[in-house]
Amino acid sequence: MQWDKKEAGACMLIEASKQHLRYTREIPISTTQKLLRFATLLSLPIFITTQNAARLGPTCPELNLPPSPTPQGSGDEKEGKGVRVVEHVDKTAFSMWIPEISRHFEAEEKGEIVILGIESHICVTQTALDALGAGHKVYIIADGVSSCNREEIPVALARLRGEGAVVTTSESFMYECMGDAAIGEFKEVARLVKEFSGVTKESVGTLLSKI
Repeated sequence: MQWDKKEAGACMLIEASKQHLRYTREIPISTTQKLLRFATLLSLPIFITTQNAARLGPTCPELNLPPSPTPQGSGDEKEGKGVRVVEHVDKTAFSMWIPEISRHFEAEEKGEIVILGIESHICVTQTALDALGAGHKVYIIADGVSSCNREEIPVALARLRGEGAVVTTSESFMYECMGDAAIGEFKEVARLVKEFSGVTKESVGTLLSKI
């Protein structure tokens, strides 16, 4: 399928603090950096949450994300200069499917939602289950999720697959999203894939070896 840019929603669950994730922290961050740049190229909307930022810290600085939603009419996201952030909110609930986020997906036509972040067995799992329960199609980026306990990752992904989520890799998602090499953004995306090819190979091998 080719992604409908007007309807697509890329929900990204972002790490809260440098200290919070101890296992292979750099891998989900690199995958998120890649997908944020991909989302910018295709103008996909991004939803960001932090988990109890006062205690666990703000969004990790390596992602270079704006502290608040992108102002409408700024033009940056349309010109490919910035990420199109629809919401950037803090929460105490483990699920990202809080009113500030879910209200954007209340249309009769159900959305397709991409989730990545931490932790696989807590926030990612509960967000995915809530979005699935609301009738949306959910994609879990397997090389974009992690946990402080590595053994939790394959268990969480297996459960979510069984619940109806599509468990895929970042590169597979990117090409599925484009659908056709004839689209105008293809060459830029291909360069992005090549730039991150090393870390993509490492992340798939490291995080998915037990699936």
